Amino acid sequence: MTSDPPSSSPHTGALHARAAPVIDSAEAEAFYADAIRALDEAGIPFLVAGTFAVSAYTGISRATKDLDIFCKAGDWPRILTHFKELGDRVHIEDERWLGKVERGAAFFDVIFASSNGTSPVTDTWFENARESDVLGHSVRLVGPTELVWSKCFIQNRERYDGADVAHLILRSHGEIDWARLLQHMEMHWEVLLIHLLNFRWIYPSERDHVPEWLLDELLDRLRHQRKLPPPSARICRGRMFSSADYEIDVREWNFADIDGKDGKQE
Repeated sequence: MTSDPPSSSPHTGALHARAAPVIDSAEAEAFYADAIRALDEAGIPFLVAGTFAVSAYTGISRATKDLDIFCKAGDWPRILTHFKELGDRVHIEDERWLGKVERGAAFFDVIFASSNGTSPVTDTWFENARESDVLGHSVRLVGPTELVWSKCFIQNRERYDGADVAHLILRSHGEIDWARLLQHMEMHWEVLLIHLLNFRWIYPSERDHVPEWLLDELLDRLRHQRKLPPPSARICRGRMFSSADYEIDVREWNFADIDGKDGKQE
């Protein structure tokens, strides 16, 4: 039996960014600043995530090719329509989670859920956001708890955000609401455990940044799980990380897909 998590008060005040990303062109920087101004004037709720948020929390300054704007699902059509009326090009990459706004060679993403559907943007994201300055504008950044959650499933051949998760724990562990993070990842607690073990291995001297109660809880779940037989359905949840990399598992090896297709025993 594990102990209950301690109660915590989320940090929701102003944040002095530790660093800012490197933007590849003056054109892109001007477009991002103009986009933030236009969103403010439109009064559509939004959050800034991606490299801008990672840099603010960790102090890592790295190149970015775009700006990530997070919003609730009900607001992404409003955002795209607003910029279309302003004369920008808009593109619906995937109606399940992603749209784009383009001006010249510059663009920004409008994101309202994770690509696998595990983490829709909700009011909780806004309630726990942090205010900071981005390109001369006061904006709300995705909070560190939800930022970690949003990156835990980004694991495919072209992109792996495990380093971002590790750096966020290292630099902002005191601002992460660990109980809320566990709630977010309740159905996928093993993914959280993997990231926490990864952090412990990368930073052995910083292991205490992860609360003992959380590690105890996850290891206790694993201990009980190991006593159970494997499931009857042959499941491949790898497609929650990358649908392309694990396509063969479903197409040829008869594993159950994440859309509910039954896996067949060989």
